[in-house]
Amino acid sequence: MASTSVSRVVPATAERVWSLIGGFHALPDWLPYIPESTALEGGSVRRLRNPEGDVIVERLVNANDQERHYSYAILEAPFPVTGYLSTLRVFEIPGKPDSAEIVWSGRFVPQGVSDAEAVELFTGIYHDGLEALHKTLVG
Repeated sequence: MASTSVSRVVPATAERVWSLIGGFHALPDWLPYIPESTALEGGSVRRLRNPEGDVIVERLVNANDQERHYSYAILEAPFPVTGYLSTLRVFEIPGKPDSAEIVWSGRFVPQGVSDAEAVELFTGIYHDGLEALHKTLVG
């Protein structure tokens, strides 16, 4: 099993960040790579489509609005991994009420690629996603 984690501090309160990213179907609101999210199975599954038309299907595993995090598993995707589980978290920064830290982490079993290649892929996805989030927040 391989894993990776990326964090980013943004100039916004944890509440503001969570209000933007905390909804399981909110990816199109802040992640240009995912312009479409369709709720399935009463909202516990999301069917995502990227600009190239690839489909990614993910299931919400757990969520906690109070603690500002949710975890999800990939059910179907064009990625060379299985057993994918990821968590998106927002933390308050003590002494900095107008800043928050976002941590996006995941673990997975590479299939047909090395651990390093799979880690590089998801590290890039998380990094680019958090960069897009920062741009959305600062306008």
